[in-house]
Amino acid sequence: MDIILTILAIGLLLGGLAGAVLPIPGPPLSLAGMFCLHYTRFVEFNKSTLVVFTVLTVAMAIFDYYAPVWGTKKFGGSKYGAIGSTVGLLIGMFFIPAVGMLLGAFLGALIGELINGADFSKALKAAIGSFIGLITGMVGKIALCLAMLLWSGFALGEYIMIMFF
Repeated sequence: MDIILTILAIGLLLGGLAGAVLPIPGPPLSLAGMFCLHYTRFVEFNKSTLVVFTVLTVAMAIFDYYAPVWGTKKFGGSKYGAIGSTVGLLIGMFFIPAVGMLLGAFLGALIGELINGADFSKALKAAIGSFIGLITGMVGKIALCLAMLLWSGFALGEYIMIMFF
């Protein structure tokens, strides 16, 4: 059972890293991988490690949802741009995932601002803000998933070093 959980954990950790840029929940998958690994005889994370990564995963999920909206508003966009960014992001997920999400959020914010009556330069600025917000969220997810992968990898590597050397 430990081998199965370890293989599952590695798959979830790697899938989580891929999910940081694809429209799948990257950090929750990575966190599930850590928990799978924790329940093997090979690795035992202390509770504070699991709590910290759980809190960071929840915080990242919230931040990732609001980052494009925040970027739109920070760059002078309106409620229409923020809504357009969110709608565009969701629609973009059905096309080439990572590219579709980026392009969708950008175009959604741009169209939302144009519908609101903003001139093109102001709408473009809001769309750029949405894009920056989305990229910021993506970078945060990549960093968090990579941290969980490395933390787990070092813990598993430590077990292997102790067992075989």
